[in-house]
Amino acid sequence: MKIQKQAPAQAHAEQSADMEQINALAKKTLAPQEVYTFCVRLCDNEVDRDGERFPEATLAQLAPMFVGKSGIFDHCWSAKEQTARIYHTELCREEGRLTAAGDGYCYLKGKAYLLRTAKNAELIEEIEAGIKKEVSVGCSVRQAVCSVCGAESGSCEHIPGKVYDGKLCYRELCGAEDAYEWSFVAVPAQRNAGVMKHFMPEGRHLKDFLRAAGREADLVQLEKLEAEAALGRSYLRGLRREVLRLFCAAEPEADGKIFAAALEKLEEQELLELRRVWRGKGECAAFLPQLPYDERAELPGDGSAFMI
Repeated sequence: MKIQKQAPAQAHAEQSADMEQINALAKKTLAPQEVYTFCVRLCDNEVDRDGERFPEATLAQLAPMFVGKSGIFDHCWSAKEQTARIYHTELCREEGRLTAAGDGYCYLKGKAYLLRTAKNAELIEEIEAGIKKEVSVGCSVRQAVCSVCGAESGSCEHIPGKVYDGKLCYRELCGAEDAYEWSFVAVPAQRNAGVMKHFMPEGRHLKDFLRAAGREADLVQLEKLEAEAALGRSYLRGLRREVLRLFCAAEPEADGKIFAAALEKLEEQELLELRRVWRGKGECAAFLPQLPYDERAELPGDGSAFMI
């Protein structure tokens, strides 16, 4: 019985162990900067759109079968469509998550690589951008078993997706026999299958990954952006200090600390407008006498009010 199931993938950092596994499949020894790697969720034990599912035992059987298998497009079995290759698989679990069948959720994760060539540059960009995301697997199993009665698929009247006496009907795909390939597809049968998100390990910086990947041009661009960002932050700090100075000059009775805290939440255009307003008020305040008083004010006759 031939089965095709679909799933998502994830960019992941090259490590020495990964390169050993990759080079075990390559004819020549490849360097880390020559390959692009990512992770794919090949298939899981959830009931899919076809009313079928791989039990955990079948996923465990499929794991070693997918090592070395090609990644293609739309299950088109052509050498011209070969783009990537699985070099490692592992069975993963998500604690606290249950499937529609009521057991713990698990999935088959594969690590794949492709060459960093001009031909693959567009595909790499599409994977990074999340355009090429969903994947599907092609494999074969010995039998599909009804979850309600245990009969082999087609030999009973139970319909996948229907509920019988409170029990969901689906087909258990049992006894993995072979794994053929995995493909990028538009709509996977398995809702969770595809390219997986990747989060940078704690303590690692983006520069480390760019250096490891040999992306010197991107590294230079990143450093340039960091320098420009530092200049921008310095400019905003100076602008906030100037607005605060003008405000305090125009409103000496106001609490400058409160206003300073409010300024931290404002962006350039808002700060420029406040500077325009308070600069005008500050200029008016500059012409006021140092000791303003009105005609009703009583001043001591010894002139002490004007002494510094």
